[in-house]
Amino acid sequence: MKLYRHTFSWLAFSFMTLLAAATTADTQWKSDLLQWRAQRAETLTAPDGWFTLVGLEWLQPGLNTFGAAADNHIRLHAQVAAHLGVLELKGNDVQLTAPAAGFPSDMLVNGAPARAGNIDTENTKPTVFKAGTLTFFVIRRGDRFALRVKDSQAPTRVNFHGLHWYAPNPHYRIEAKWTPYSPIREELIPTIIGTTEKMPAPGVAEFTIDGQTLQLEPVIEEPGDKRLFFILRDTTSRTTTYGAARFLYTDFPDNGLDKPGHLVLDFNRLQNPPCAYTPYATCPLPLQKNRLAVALPAGEQKYSH
Repeated sequence: MKLYRHTFSWLAFSFMTLLAAATTADTQWKSDLLQWRAQRAETLTAPDGWFTLVGLEWLQPGLNTFGAAADNHIRLHAQVAAHLGVLELKGNDVQLTAPAAGFPSDMLVNGAPARAGNIDTENTKPTVFKAGTLTFFVIRRGDRFALRVKDSQAPTRVNFHGLHWYAPNPHYRIEAKWTPYSPIREELIPTIIGTTEKMPAPGVAEFTIDGQTLQLEPVIEEPGDKRLFFILRDTTSRTTTYGAARFLYTDFPDNGLDKPGHLVLDFNRLQNPPCAYTPYATCPLPLQKNRLAVALPAGEQKYSH
């Protein structure tokens, strides 16, 4: 009898210890998730965040004048000089030149007084112009170039009232099996503006949810990235979430990209693309294989303010 009581007590103690550990892990997971969500709102509404986007002006071959005056090819609706500069598009090259009266004193290029020269249009480190409350730079999408304009006093930023989220639910934090591609595939990712972007796809993640086994293929968003980028859609896009797509970023699989392994898909961290907040973004869309015929009621909901 004593042995029985001792064994029962030990099992009860072990169970309570495991339960306490699981509760602690769940509490930490939820705390980290809520902290991440708060940080996301701060990033979106930063002085140069997505909520400051006020324009996407496509460049035409030749000279493209820009400034506040109505006679510019690109008119900037802000308290800036009438004529800020000229962007000349020649093939795949963009050059900045001064307007007839010269660059205004408050026109900055990469933090220094403006001067004529070639413009870098790389996504990761473009040439950045500043004037007044505006920040703007040239982006390339396929064979097209556009001036992306941000305003730190944009109504979308000034009137921000928070994002909408599903309640945290550990059911949608799932371990997936990772199968690498050999060699890595190149995918042509469609965008909301009708162009395509070539991105490397290193493998596929397979997981089971609500009795269904599904697959998602991530891409590497930018060269040198140390995380996977999933562009996906599920059936909640018809009702409670943004219709075009949602994004999910994850760590690399436990054994690296080139070996079979596992990774965690925490759909509580599904987030809207910039296009959910502004008509001036150029978001990627999911491939057909990433359009899931199941509901994932987790992560970010539609933005409705």
